[in-house]
Amino acid sequence: MKNKYLLGFFNDEEVLMHALEEVKKETQAPIHEVYSPFPIHGIDDILGYKRTRLPIAAFLFGCVGLSCGLGMQTWMLGYDWPMNIGGKPYLAWPDFVPVSFEFTVLVTAFGMVGTFLLASGFFPGAPAKIPDPRVTDDLFCVAFNSSAIGDKAQAITQALKHHGAIEVREQEVEL
Repeated sequence: MKNKYLLGFFNDEEVLMHALEEVKKETQAPIHEVYSPFPIHGIDDILGYKRTRLPIAAFLFGCVGLSCGLGMQTWMLGYDWPMNIGGKPYLAWPDFVPVSFEFTVLVTAFGMVGTFLLASGFFPGAPAKIPDPRVTDDLFCVAFNSSAIGDKAQAITQALKHHGAIEVREQEVEL
């Protein structure tokens, strides 16, 4: 579904950061999203993003990985195929540490990749949701949803141009 957005394009991330702060102060308009060819440190504070819950997911994936690793080794070496290796007991817990650690890391890594792709919508085959192809090369773009800003479009356009935008336009895109 396509919506209309007011898009402002910038050449430099410092100019963009300053413009975002000033436009937010001047117009009180909600910013839909900022598109950038690389991560910009500190922009999440300006946009008002909450801290991510991905570390909680990582901890839970780690617990699952550790449990599965210990359970797998306990079942294989203690019950399914017990073997006396060098006179050690069947369930020698210190020997389980390396495999349990590696399995924890493996399950956490795959789980986090899957969680990130699912949460961000970047799963394979998903169409790219960018307002302009130039934001993947060298431009920075700030998008305002036209229905959310209402009659503030003219004021936002003037503020963006005043604070260094090289181009401001209203466009219908799928974001």
